[in-house]
Amino acid sequence: MLLRKVRRCRHNTAVASRVVYTTGIGSLCPNCRRPVRECVCPKGAPGAARAAAKPSAVRVGREIKGRAGKGVTTIAGLPMTLSDIESLATRLKKRCGSGGTVRDGVIEIQGDHRDVIVAELIKLGWPAKRSGG
Repeated sequence: MLLRKVRRCRHNTAVASRVVYTTGIGSLCPNCRRPVRECVCPKGAPGAARAAAKPSAVRVGREIKGRAGKGVTTIAGLPMTLSDIESLATRLKKRCGSGGTVRDGVIEIQGDHRDVIVAELIKLGWPAKRSGG
């Protein structure tokens, strides 16, 4: 973790001790300026950090960029471990009758199978949405 602090204002300790740039902390609470996981604000306070956000929808889209015009269906935003994502990818590939892979936590299925995949994910209980055109 990299922390840099302002050191020029020796007469003003509040400015001298505030964090200017940091990596690895994540998002900060707008009230107490602490990392969200260490927030001390009351839960009902305006702008207080939310402990657990509602899971966002799984995005199912189509990409052709960098694939010589061949389209693939991508499934992103799955809050699962890599082994669970790979097992889901295997199930979706069998359902679509197509090949595919998992790259950086994103499932790629060869061809345009967005409607089939959205229906299958909703059947499995995931809040899936089509993305793109």
